[in-house]
Order: sequence, then C-alpha cells, then structure tokens
Amino acid sequence: MDHSKMGIFVLVWLFLLVLHYSTCAADAISERKNVLFIIADDLRTSLGCYGDSLAKSPNIDQLASKSQVFLNTFAQQAVCAPSRTSMLTSRRPDTTRLYDFNSYWRVHSGNYTTLPQYFKSQGYFTMSVGKVFHPGIASNMTDDYPYSWSIPAYHPPSFRYEKKKVCKGEDGKLHVNLLCAVNVAEQPGGTLPDLESVDEAVRLLKTRPNDGTPFFLAVGFHKPHIPFRIPQEYLSLYPLAQMTLATDPDVPERLPPVAYNPWVDLRKREDVQKLNISFPYGPIPKDFQLRIRQHYYAAVSYMDAQVGRLLSALGDLGLANNTMVVFTSDHGWSLGEHGEWAKYSNFDVTTRVPLILFVPRGTEVSNSAFPFIDVLSQPEQRFKNGKVRSSLVELVDVFPTVAYLAGLKVPMYCPDISFQVELCTEGENRAYTSLQAQMERSSEDIAFSQYPRPADTPQENSDLPNLEDIKIMGYSLRTWDYRYTLWLGFNPKTFQVNVSDVHAGELYLLADDPDQDKNVYEDYMRKTANLPHTVSLQMRLKLQFQYLTAGMKTRRGER
Repeated sequence: MDHSKMGIFVLVWLFLLVLHYSTCAADAISERKNVLFIIADDLRTSLGCYGDSLAKSPNIDQLASKSQVFLNTFAQQAVCAPSRTSMLTSRRPDTTRLYDFNSYWRVHSGNYTTLPQYFKSQGYFTMSVGKVFHPGIASNMTDDYPYSWSIPAYHPPSFRYEKKKVCKGEDGKLHVNLLCAVNVAEQPGGTLPDLESVDEAVRLLKTRPNDGTPFFLAVGFHKPHIPFRIPQEYLSLYPLAQMTLATDPDVPERLPPVAYNPWVDLRKREDVQKLNISFPYGPIPKDFQLRIRQHYYAAVSYMDAQVGRLLSALGDLGLANNTMVVFTSDHGWSLGEHGEWAKYSNFDVTTRVPLILFVPRGTEVSNSAFPFIDVLSQPEQRFKNGKVRSSLVELVDVFPTVAYLAGLKVPMYCPDISFQVELCTEGENRAYTSLQAQMERSSEDIAFSQYPRPADTPQENSDLPNLEDIKIMGYSLRTWDYRYTLWLGFNPKTFQVNVSDVHAGELYLLADDPDQDKNVYEDYMRKTANLPHTVSLQMRLKLQFQYLTAGMKTRRGER
C-alpha cells in the first residue's frame, strides 16, 4: 500500500472511531441516569482489577469487568477532608483553602456548588450514607445538608466505637489498637459501621418511588481506614506466611526530611505504642509490618464484600440498567514503602486511587449483572477489566465527568481566580478518554497534588498540621515519566506561596525508578526563580519541570 492510500486509510479509521464514540456518547446522555456514588476511605490501588495479585476483591473486580477502569487517577491532597472537599467541589485545595479539618469552604473560601448539589439542582433526589464528605467542621457539622442533600446524611451509629476500647488483645483485655480483627457478635450492637451503611443504603433504594425522579445516592465506606476493626474471618484470606514486606521498606537516602511523614496516627494506638518505636523514622519491627499489611488487605476484602452487597441489591431492585455506578477513594495509603505508613505524602502510593465508572446501556444491562460474590468461599474468582483507560486523571475530574455521563450539562471551566464563582470546575470531562486511549500518551497528561508541612524536619504535627502552623507547601507534578515535587515557603495568613523560597525538591525518573526511591533533583537542578510572578502555580511547576527535563536531555545528548 502506497503512502497516499495509507494516509486515507488512517483518516477514514479515525473518522469512524470518532463517529462510533460520538454515537456511544450520545446514547450515554440520551436520558438522565440514577447515580450510585461509592467512595472508600484510604484505599490505594490494592485491588485485583488494578493488577494486585495478592488482593482478593471479586465484587469490585466484577464491577470493573463491565466498566471503564482509569488506571492512573490521582488525589489532589492525600488526607481525608481536603481530598473529599476538593473532589466534590471540583476545586483544588488552594481554591478550597482547606488543608486540614478545621474550616468549611462555603465560609472560608467560596460558596462553591458541590457534585451532589448540582444533581439536586437538576431535579435529582440526593442522599448520603456513611463517610462521603468528611464529617465535622469541614462540612459544617451537617455533611453540607441541606445544600448537597435532599434529606439529612446518615452515619452508622456503631462508628462511635471506632476509637474506643473494643479490640481484644493477647492479654484478653480490650484496647484501642491498630490491629483490631473482631468477632462481630461481640461488638457493641453486634455490628460494624460499614455493615450498617449498606443496610441503610439498601433501605433508601427500596423507598425510591417509581415516579421518574432520578436519584443520586452516595455511599461512603469507612474501611480500609484505621483502626482495622473488621470481622476476624477476613484474616484467613491472607495467611501471615504468605505476606511480604514492601519492596522498598527503607527511607530513601536522598529523601528531603520535609517530605517524610512520621505516621503519628499509628503511633497513638496501644499495640503500636508497646513497640516503643523511635521517632520519626522507626522502623516498625518486620513481624508487625507483616501484620499491618495482612490487616490492610483483609480490610480491603471486607469492604469489597460490602460493595458486593450494595451492587447486588441494585440489581435485585431492578435499578442496574438505569443507574450509573462510580467507585473511587479519597487517597491511597503507604504500607511500608519508603519506610512510611498511612497517607500524608505526595508519593504515588498515597495519591493514586482507583476510579471505576459503570455506565449502563439500557436493555443491554441485565439486572443480574452484579451477583454477590462471597470472597470467603470464592477467594480466587477473577475477572477481566472492561475498558481500561491509561490517561493521567485527577479527582477534580470526577465532577464534570459524572455530570456528563449522567446526562447533565458540564459546568464551565473555572477562571484563574474563581473564589466568587459558585459553579465551575478545575477538572476535565474524562468521558472522551476512550478516544484518547487509542492515541499515544500525551505530554500534556499531568496530575497535580500537594501536601503541607509545619517545618523542614519531621514534627509531631507533620502529618496533619493546622492551617496556622503550615510553613511549607509541597507541590507535586506527576507525568508519564516523572514525579517532580517542590517544597515552597507558604504563608497561612495570606495563603501565598513564596516561589523563591525553595526548601527542597524531588525528581524521580519513573522508567528506571517506578517506586520513587532515587531522588535526582540535585543532579538536574536549575535556577527557575526568575519566572514571572504572574504565572499560575500549576503553570510555574510545568515550566520549571520543562527546564529540568530540558537540562536532563542536554546532559544525555538528546535532541
């Protein structure tokens, strides 16, 4: 075939591909769909559908087999309240100005419309069960009711015992432990929070009238967040003899001290305190590391079972063929990588999250599409993913993407300064990435994250500093090939970043260093403080990153 014919063939193929996708997109938005929005707490991509061979997550994997699976989704800040507020408003933390748990965005920064509020304004009946917004001050002590929800949010009564002495120790006494596998029948009320949340979610689904009013039901699971208070039988899925340590369990030699999180929340648990671990770097004894990893994975499987109960109920009630399902998490969680535990950092293990979107195609979807799979009796059941999306995605993209796929108008993109704009998005509509998936990786694919610190060295409040204590902000840029982070001076009174006050930098070359253990920032550092101060912070990071990588190419002799 000559070049001219080949060119025509490629153009025809691209035209047909776009036409096919446009037709599918039109079908997807031809009628407004119900939305079941499921969010897990502290869930990294430790799922079978994300290639983790150890994880036993058949119900989420079954969902993934019929869905779009976004492999590279990143949170904007790896801690609960800031991440959830950012995702649900589609504004970055510097716009919500929430870096801790102690302010309500509508008062503190701007009266921003949330994802459920937008659906409510479009005639949806909106409901919240469990941990969706972070409860407390960050959501006005009401989970943002009545703005976001048609009825008051539900919280499982048994959650009040999460930090109580309910964990039976080796001494037979009750403790406030990190590792807390329990006999559910012996727990207060004979139940656990996520069990109660599924019961309430199913009850709400049953009450929805068949009057054509669409619903938006958000269900937030508390696991695998610590403490690992889970039914003890799930530990049997992960025998200790089969558990391994993280592949990179040591603190990297060139990791800037400001980048390290000292996992203070773990240290507060009685079973961890007994280990008398030095501050800030530890390490945790290896046998206890294995038990933490065992309990985390068991908590994932327990949470997966609750997702399975919820999805099977959706089918039993005849709702699966007209309900869009979203599954995601607020951020990841370190399991010993870089000598770190918990969240509170900019590494992939804490910022990368699952994102799965199921969009029904009418009668093509059977209401028996999601039969419940008992992981305890069928632990080895595996599925093949539906449509895999490799593009770099951010949680701020969830709002516009879900709105579009449900049949609603996508909010406009926010201007550079948007504190006075109630409805806009700082994310992108990712419904089009199925077309992008056919193309080469784009150099424009970038995900931003950030994390605050009170000092240059690890402190007792390094993991979660209050706003007034924040002195440094670590801004991180993730591309296909690199993770680049700058730790910059920050003024908590003015919310201003001093771009000339660089405390530390990190640069990881992912082709040779996928686990991000070898910081080569000092090897390629170039002066970039003379960039115009009118440039936005995200653009500044891009330009600085381009200068760095340009220097790398020069040193390698590339053109």
